[in-house]
Amino acid sequence: MADIFDVVADSTRREMLQILLENLVADSGEMSVSELVARTGLSQPTVSKQLKVLREAGLVGVREDGQHRLYHLDPTPLEELEDWAIPFLSVNFPGDADEAGQERLFAAADEAVVAAGTSVGSAAATTVFQVTQAFGDLQNTTKDAVRNAVSRLRKSSGK
Repeated sequence: MADIFDVVADSTRREMLQILLENLVADSGEMSVSELVARTGLSQPTVSKQLKVLREAGLVGVREDGQHRLYHLDPTPLEELEDWAIPFLSVNFPGDADEAGQERLFAAADEAVVAAGTSVGSAAATTVFQVTQAFGDLQNTTKDAVRNAVSRLRKSSGK
């Protein structure tokens, strides 16, 4: 697995993660390669290459729907970045005792809270999406099982 810091160091991948996050909040949370190509203005091979890196890092999941692949954000690996950054955001550095320094510290803390909230919200939305998908799969499986059972009953009662 690629180092999470290397993965998010690339501005193109960060942009794609941001787009997937926005789509998660505003829509179903899934996007096709062609939708990402349209949103980023990048070529299809470039988007596919970056999605592969994001998938290998665990930041993006994929679901196959026929011949289409639909991608969604998985923010779980970003917790490593958050864990790394928190100690830096909570230290009172020398020279920060002045008002401007405190404002910078509070602004950084606010950003961390917003990022954490976004991460939690994304994780919750991803979980809701996964549960919805699982429920839909269960409904389809149950319908198929009932159809098969009814068909077998009809065949056996017709003998």
